[in-house]
Amino acid sequence: MNAQRWAWAEIDLGALRHNVATLAAHIGPQQLWAVVKADAYGHGAIECARVALQSGAQGLCVALVSEGIALRQSGINAPILIMSEQPAEQHRDIISYGLIATLYNEATITEFARTAHDLEIMASVHVKVDSGMHRVGVSPEDAVKVAKLVAESQWLSLEGIFTHLATADVVDTQFAQQQVSTFSRCVEQVRASGIEVRHVHVSNSASAIRKLDAGAGCTMARVGIALYGIPGDAHTNSFGATHQLDLRPVMSVHARVSHVQRVAAGQGVSYGLKRTMEQDSTVATLPLGYADGVPRGLWESGSVLIGGIRRPFAGVVTMDQIMVNCTDDAVRIGDEVVLIGAQGSEVITANEWANKMGTIGYEIVCAISARMPRNYIN
Repeated sequence: MNAQRWAWAEIDLGALRHNVATLAAHIGPQQLWAVVKADAYGHGAIECARVALQSGAQGLCVALVSEGIALRQSGINAPILIMSEQPAEQHRDIISYGLIATLYNEATITEFARTAHDLEIMASVHVKVDSGMHRVGVSPEDAVKVAKLVAESQWLSLEGIFTHLATADVVDTQFAQQQVSTFSRCVEQVRASGIEVRHVHVSNSASAIRKLDAGAGCTMARVGIALYGIPGDAHTNSFGATHQLDLRPVMSVHARVSHVQRVAAGQGVSYGLKRTMEQDSTVATLPLGYADGVPRGLWESGSVLIGGIRRPFAGVVTMDQIMVNCTDDAVRIGDEVVLIGAQGSEVITANEWANKMGTIGYEIVCAISARMPRNYIN
């Protein structure tokens, strides 16, 4: 029995070790930097970062300064890249905690350099180029100017230059190849101006698996969702790639039956009584709901596993509880339920949920809320 609560997420660190080692070997000699933003996509950033670094990752990537600080305070000394610009009020913490800043706006670079000067600490910087995704980054036309501004600052060290692909998981690679070409020209121009950088990087998970950065002279890849064994495309359960790797899901979601009742034919279940019983049926209640990350709309076509059998939702998912239809099967309080994962020969994946909800697996695992205990195994 789970000692904390009758609903929990299980994090298989053995699967994570396997995935990191598999991906590191696949992209070699490039370095693998593990993306552990958003609490490692809901898997637990500190635990996953430690395992990743032990298993072949040589650096970490986060989205927020607070995420980097938490890793440092846990004793992690590996390089940590913050993947976008941060407010000036956080520059002091970036530098003091030895985090790597991403910069691309001239005003931000000037402010960041001033803070490094005040602290008298050499600060590491990667410059991001917008090669076509149009989210953040310096334009290709201004890349050399921005790189020079960083490189010529007394207290800044230009250690990397990178971009991000908009269509890495799309079967047609034409636009991705255009982005890589645009970025490669930027790197060549930066180097031709007399500036050398240690790291050049393009790839996320899909690009790293498909090796879309081939020929770009990359030294590292920022690998995120693949580490956790979740394919990027919820519809095809793949990264749209010809390279298929043995990647194993790291997270599974479990509960125990908290209540069992018989509901007569014609009676409805849950808010709105939107689904009525076609026959007298056993309905099992599970003590978790949309506050824990189970999408409310999943009730229409979703199911869970009890006794290795798929059980459909008996009604609308509520904030803290779910009801499932077990027909005439014997179900008892305390029986284990799998919402995401395997039981017997049946498997429910995060991407199955995503496909039903019109989203991606990333959103599903990130949404498993903090009130769900994480149990780490292997």
